[in-house]
Amino acid sequence: MAQATKERIVYHVVPNSSGERWVVSQERAEFRREFDTKEEAVQFAKERARKEELGQVKVHKKDGNMEYESTYGEDPPRYPS
Repeated sequence: MAQATKERIVYHVVPNSSGERWVVSQERAEFRREFDTKEEAVQFAKERARKEELGQVKVHKKDGNMEYESTYGEDPPRYPS
């Protein structure tokens, strides 16, 4: 029996184009908010993700590469099982 899969709401924490501020944006949505520090942006993104049934935060380094990610709600499935 197939189960409906719920999509995880993903927030990204990335530097803005000038590299002076940090942006929190939501995948597949128009949401975008800027912060003066990375710490403020990460805290805000984690608070938003925790409120979602399935949430995730992807934190990037200043060069744009991925630093780490955190998931909230059910753990993602592991493949192969």
